[in-house]
Amino acid sequence: MTIDDVKKVVVVGAGNMGHQIATLCAIYGFQVVCTDVKDEVLKKAEAFVDKYLPGRVEKGALTSEQAQRARENISFASDLQGAVKDADYVIEAILEVLELKRKVFTDLDNWAPPHAILATNSSFIVSSKIADATNRPDKVCNLHFFNPALVMKLVEVVQGPHTSDETLDISMALCQKLGKVPVHLKKEVDGFLLNRIFKVIAREAQWILEMGIASVEDIDKACVYGAGHPMGPFRLNDLTGLDLSYTINLEAFKSTGDRSLLPAPSLVEKYVQGHFGQKTGQGWYDYSQENWFDKK
Repeated sequence: MTIDDVKKVVVVGAGNMGHQIATLCAIYGFQVVCTDVKDEVLKKAEAFVDKYLPGRVEKGALTSEQAQRARENISFASDLQGAVKDADYVIEAILEVLELKRKVFTDLDNWAPPHAILATNSSFIVSSKIADATNRPDKVCNLHFFNPALVMKLVEVVQGPHTSDETLDISMALCQKLGKVPVHLKKEVDGFLLNRIFKVIAREAQWILEMGIASVEDIDKACVYGAGHPMGPFRLNDLTGLDLSYTINLEAFKSTGDRSLLPAPSLVEKYVQGHFGQKTGQGWYDYSQENWFDKK
């Protein structure tokens, strides 16, 4: 199997990351089915596509014909078994809960063709914790897109000890076909590559805030105007999701017992309030009047 054999991509999970990845694949010519168990999530995902593609045309990023073909390439379904029966590449983008992912991968293994690659978009659960839930561990890997997947160029392709070179090569080539810049991680490591670097910055920024040394805005300004980052850690956190940060920190504490890895009090407060960042309109900043994609 080569990248030329990949015609149909199925994205499991139609949330923020899932529907963006699905839209991206459709724009670049793949037949795509975006699936979810919740009808309301599927409706929101379809509404996103119906707004996003015309918006790209208005901004000159796509022609009317390209937008029309992309819309024809993507469909939405709640029937996962039916969606993956003829899939060539499956990208899972559901909640960051290990047992849930393992259940989904077992189902995918039972329902998808033997040649299909099964990738997880997880940003911190390595695929070796999932691969043995299938009978095709050699075809399992991490394919980590960054949020927003339609904008961010980087994709981390993590080759676990079970992942074959063929799976790696096809996954790297898929990213390139999607206009992305893939990086190959030769080993599984906590936080992968970029997040492992950024989590040190994010943790220090969080505790500078907790100690009352500087505000969210000034910490972000320091990183942007002093370190040359495109955005500060709190703005980035709003983009990736405070709920994800909360979950990752909590899971890190559970697995290590290290209390320093617990979510900071202000992050817990935001999580309890349901202020998860741009996707909810409120996080460290107020986004109620903003639309990220309208700016691109």
